[in-house]
Amino acid sequence: MEVINLSSKNSVLNQFIKEIRSVDIQGDPLRFRRNLERIGEIIAYEISKTMHYCAEEVSTPLGTAPVNVISDKIVISTILRAGLPFHQGFLSYFDRAENAFVSAYRKYKDALKFEIFIEYIASPDLSGKTLIITDPMLATGGSLELAHGALLTKGKPARVIVASVISSQQAVDYLSKYFEGSDVTLWTAAIDPSLNDHSYIVPGLGDAGDLAFGEKL
Repeated sequence: MEVINLSSKNSVLNQFIKEIRSVDIQGDPLRFRRNLERIGEIIAYEISKTMHYCAEEVSTPLGTAPVNVISDKIVISTILRAGLPFHQGFLSYFDRAENAFVSAYRKYKDALKFEIFIEYIASPDLSGKTLIITDPMLATGGSLELAHGALLTKGKPARVIVASVISSQQAVDYLSKYFEGSDVTLWTAAIDPSLNDHSYIVPGLGDAGDLAFGEKL
């Protein structure tokens, strides 16, 4: 698995990462969601450079102009619920893409131990398509593994791309083994060094779903 850490080079992306992490800014859910969208837009743009293209001609008022356009059949998948704003950023750029949704959640046995379950999946046929799995927080990599396995029941994609806002080093290592020997690429805006006892990314940003949509029971 190839890992592309976009924070290794300076860009405007740094500003949006700063804001979603900041406790002084996180109290504004609208701004938090919009920053997740903007991060998704930036990563989508970077990924677009690796797509397949074909030549087309477009009619203008004064003639015709050649243009290269994406030829991949794209499916954007997200893991509910934290992934929704991030997913929207991708959809804003890949606006002709199909969409898939997976509900994955942690079921806690006690304060520290949990299992991950897939509750719901809605997906088009993935056969021969480019599948982009958007998951803003890759903590352990467990939910991504289960979501990927569930999505493969809907067909074998030609290409799989994983996109994340913040990934832990543990998740990167885990997914590198899980996808070993495959051409899967992980695009992430930042890689953080560790997890705490509750398997939250440190320094991370907290619970992305709660910050975007409010605390859950």
